[in-house]
Amino acid sequence: MLDYSKLQDAMRRLALEAGDVIMEIYESGDFDAKVKSDDSPVTAADEAADALISAGLRAAFPDVLLVTEEQAASHSEKGDTFLIVDPLDGTKEFLHRRGDFTVNIALVEDGVPTRGVVYAPAKDRLFYTTADGTSVEEAGPFAKESAGALSPIKVADSDNAALLVVASKSHRDAATDDYIGKYNVRDMKSAGSSLKFCLVATGEADLYPRLGRTMEWDTAAGHAVLNGAGGAVVRFDDLTPLTYGKDGYANPFFIAYAPGVTLHQG
Repeated sequence: MLDYSKLQDAMRRLALEAGDVIMEIYESGDFDAKVKSDDSPVTAADEAADALISAGLRAAFPDVLLVTEEQAASHSEKGDTFLIVDPLDGTKEFLHRRGDFTVNIALVEDGVPTRGVVYAPAKDRLFYTTADGTSVEEAGPFAKESAGALSPIKVADSDNAALLVVASKSHRDAATDDYIGKYNVRDMKSAGSSLKFCLVATGEADLYPRLGRTMEWDTAAGHAVLNGAGGAVVRFDDLTPLTYGKDGYANPFFIAYAPGVTLHQG
């Protein structure tokens, strides 16, 4: 049985430490991107953050399967319970110096992301699930060994006549716009990385549709935070819950939302 308090402390601390490493490289302005086999970019910041988080999680939880974006050998391993890491989600935002990038660490149990942390170091925003599975946002400055002021977060009481929609900054397309057009939208905002889940979790948005390629490490931490705030994530094609531990860890298109939203099928 996992010690959820120990997990909360470890995920929070490792996310903050990884954020420090990422920001040191970000602020130096001296970073080059390599292209991985899937044509996605990777930087020294991705690799350094991955090494730090992986070492910390393996030391604290040696018996729990670890899947990380930057370690391809981990992508073929399977288990009902696993930790899953995207050390720098939003590498394109990082490269374009837009600040919308995040550190993501999550626990998946029986196909459901139950615990997670999302840290946006350039925006000083830190979201995570507590030991009991509810979600909070912590106010900075962030000390590594002890949490600061915590605010419980919850999804909006959505008004279907005036919805707030958040969409990808780097992956917006006509299909996404067509789907959003099915709703009565009061305002639209763009955000990068897993911050979009957190904006729904805090009530800053009602709906986040993603009609594009993602992997489970891109979404698990944000999904956990949204779950802990009363929200949900479903598949775009049939509106059934988005599950984890799929072959290759690839996601279908999905919709993240506050439960007051009346969903339209794709």
